[in-house]
Amino acid sequence: MHDRSAESVRALEFYSGIGGLHLALKRSKVPGIVIKAFDWDQNAARVYDANHGPSLTAKTDISDLTASFLAPYRANLWILSPACQPYTVLNPDAKGILDPRAKSFLHLVQDVLPELVSMGAHPTHFLVENVGGFEGSPTRRVLLSQLHTLGYTTAEFLLTPLQFGIPNSRLRYYLLAKTAPFSFPYIQAGETYQYIPHGNEQNDEVSSTWLDPRMNPIADSELVDVNIRDIQHYLDNEDGSSLYLGAHAVSDRVLEKWGRLFDIAIPSSKRTCCFTRGYTHLVERSGSIIQMNPELNTKKTFDTFLAAQASGQQDAVSILHPLRLRYFTPSELLRIFHFNLPSSPVGKDRETSLSTIHSTDETDEKTENAASITVNGGQNDDHSGSTFTDKFFWPESISTKTKYRLIGNSVNVHVVTELINFLYEDRL
Repeated sequence: MHDRSAESVRALEFYSGIGGLHLALKRSKVPGIVIKAFDWDQNAARVYDANHGPSLTAKTDISDLTASFLAPYRANLWILSPACQPYTVLNPDAKGILDPRAKSFLHLVQDVLPELVSMGAHPTHFLVENVGGFEGSPTRRVLLSQLHTLGYTTAEFLLTPLQFGIPNSRLRYYLLAKTAPFSFPYIQAGETYQYIPHGNEQNDEVSSTWLDPRMNPIADSELVDVNIRDIQHYLDNEDGSSLYLGAHAVSDRVLEKWGRLFDIAIPSSKRTCCFTRGYTHLVERSGSIIQMNPELNTKKTFDTFLAAQASGQQDAVSILHPLRLRYFTPSELLRIFHFNLPSSPVGKDRETSLSTIHSTDETDEKTENAASITVNGGQNDDHSGSTFTDKFFWPESISTKTKYRLIGNSVNVHVVTELINFLYEDRL
């Protein structure tokens, strides 16, 4: 059996969605490619192939994959983002390991991987992403037991984009794994890290002091938020017109019944709630909305509205109209998830028109152009050291509803990029 340690990275991507893990590998310092992606969702596969290459996605049931089918790919990295519904706290009927949607992942771990190990065709490196609730699940215990039995060492993390300066609270569980001769030099067995450790102790000291207020109630939110970018850097270049607001405005019907339950941000805010696949269709815990008129006091305006509504005032909801409440657009969420890159600040007194990306959802999103920037010291698609131009777009006929669902199911590209760099730190 030949030594595969010196080979460039050849990745298989499972539950590939719209390609967030692929994009993270492409942006990382690691010289590697995704050679095949697997997902059952037809719309996700169309978006993936439009952005990463025709026919790269195999539209298949992952439960049907076998070791003999995967071995010829000679993949030394598996990147996986299996279904989160069995583990999410938002699902009151979550069944974890007993959920049918967990079946395919358990098949890969319990059936396919051991056979690949016996064939000498197994991946040397792993990255798994899921919701924070996965950490306490029996599925995670099965995963760890199997990996350790097969000779892998592991590292576990609970991370949120907030600690990377991104204004979005999206706590996620990540598992990294390596098999000999590779190892994690800075990881203590059995510990779940809330930061990414590195060899530089000074950097570790800074990153490890970041506290998520949800997990650390005594944290000072002002100190926590000091290095987080304002939401305004992620917004579309809208002109403030009623037409633009109308396309994404929260309807009066929703405001009248559920408006008080929304998490509302303004352009200068430094955080948003976790966006889910139900965004724009569910209200509570599905993601923030934005108040485009920050001059008005949100609480006082809602208090006035609720009092008028309680007194039976006709058209009380019109009291909320001056707030200019709307949903984030799909293109804005792509920036928050770092599929496309946020703008650089161009002036403190401007709360809109800050983005270098021009988009009005249905028309311009398809041809969205992001600023050309240098990523990770000049890494580009082929890792030759030139400028990397980031463009993510929607193929035609993908509906707005589908866009929200696909983004809500995806990963934060920047966080995964940092984890991939850490996974291969001993090789870089």
